[in-house]
Amino acid sequence: MERCVRCCCCLLVLLLVALGVTAVVVFLRHRNGGGPVVPGGIDRKYAEALAVALQFFQVQKSGKLVNNKIPWRGDSAEDDGQEAGLDLSKGMYDAGDHIKFGFPMAFTATMLSWSVLEYGGAMQAAKQRDAALDALRWIMDYLLNAHPSADVLYIQVGDPEADHKCWERPETMSEKRPLTKITAKSPGSDVAAETAAAMAAASLVYKPINGSYSSSLLEHAEQLFAFADRHRGAYTRTFPELSKYYNSTTYQDELLWASGWLYHATGNTSYLAYATGKNGEEFADLGNPRYFSWDDKRPGTQVLLSRASFFASQGSGLATDNGLESYKQTADAVMCILLPDSETAAFRTEGGLLYVAEWNSLQHPVASAFLAAVYSDYMLTSGKTDLSCGGQSFAPADLRNFAQSQADYVLGENPMKLSYLVGYGDSYPQRVHHRGASIPADVDTGCGGQEWLNTAEANPNVAMGALVGGPFKNDSFVDERENVMQNEATTYNSALVVGLLSSLLTTSSVAQSLSS
Repeated sequence: MERCVRCCCCLLVLLLVALGVTAVVVFLRHRNGGGPVVPGGIDRKYAEALAVALQFFQVQKSGKLVNNKIPWRGDSAEDDGQEAGLDLSKGMYDAGDHIKFGFPMAFTATMLSWSVLEYGGAMQAAKQRDAALDALRWIMDYLLNAHPSADVLYIQVGDPEADHKCWERPETMSEKRPLTKITAKSPGSDVAAETAAAMAAASLVYKPINGSYSSSLLEHAEQLFAFADRHRGAYTRTFPELSKYYNSTTYQDELLWASGWLYHATGNTSYLAYATGKNGEEFADLGNPRYFSWDDKRPGTQVLLSRASFFASQGSGLATDNGLESYKQTADAVMCILLPDSETAAFRTEGGLLYVAEWNSLQHPVASAFLAAVYSDYMLTSGKTDLSCGGQSFAPADLRNFAQSQADYVLGENPMKLSYLVGYGDSYPQRVHHRGASIPADVDTGCGGQEWLNTAEANPNVAMGALVGGPFKNDSFVDERENVMQNEATTYNSALVVGLLSSLLTTSSVAQSLSS
């Protein structure tokens, strides 16, 4: 009897401890607006790299800066939007130029939100979550102002043709900065839907932090999705002159991507039905694995909707939704092409980098590695720990190992022994294709500062956190300022690497609900 009482007491103590841990996890999750922190250490290397990566958003800020920590940056483009009676001064410059391209900027925001939602707790433990939220808010304020009415969205500030002829600091720009907008008669479903996705995802981030801001974001998201779906067309068909910059190959993938985010943000199953029904059958290219990027959201949508499948209750409608299962099966196939030992493995360089495209070669491996880390956590959290790739079987650890291998390559474990994240490590690119970084802060060049573009000297200012384009197929890299293919950084690259590094901060699993 005494032994029985002791056992009962022990069981009671264990139960109370378990409940206490659960309470801590839930509390942390709601307080931080992201995934829970499971007791454990933070990986110092990835935490340091994350701190560096997040600084690039400070480098790229437009408008009147607040608490500016980049000594060579100052206020710029404060009059953006005035010709339309709007304040479009915030937002971020796209890359080494000074255009605000709405399409990739919205994708940047979506990915920042996804990172915070899944790994906000780990980011908080690494003392980097506030920096991520600061960058996100700067973009979201701009996007909200860019949507002044239901069927109007300003998608660009500046003339890229004129801008690319100039080499100058943003603080001294004097050229006209015209506005480009989409309307019911001049549609752009891709950029409208991506902006809807960004607002829906961000509404989830701000839900436990700022309820009124979250509600505003969600209201705009639903309006924009309806606009994108009702007035269909690609923005580069409406404005063909923009196709040389960010040419959208289709708009249907953004519609599915946005519907997935709106489902998670609202719990409204009509958004899920939109993606899994006829639209999914026609547009999702289910069964054919692809690579995630600013232009192709299908792999991201497949992983995002797999979240609902992984955590569906037995016997629920979601558990028996064939359309949702098709998304998960395709997500499985995406994971299989990423795993180096899979029979369907995609090409890798000799140094181990997943290689998909020559221009901005790091985008696809970093984006894919983020998806692999997220999917690994979904598998672990749901208890579904077997990934079947043909006749082969893989575990969540295999996906995480792939993600880590790509992150390590970026951070210097490559044949060049070069960190492609500027400011991290002892060796990184010195001549990043970036106007502000290449011109001394006390120099006003006007439009004609090409001498700073053409010089072989290192940049006088360090574009901290810039993730440059990356190596060629033979793992080589040429650190020249005019080598735009390899040596230009973008804000969406930074959002992707922030997500990847955040996923590797700890081994803790993700929360089971984005909307709670």
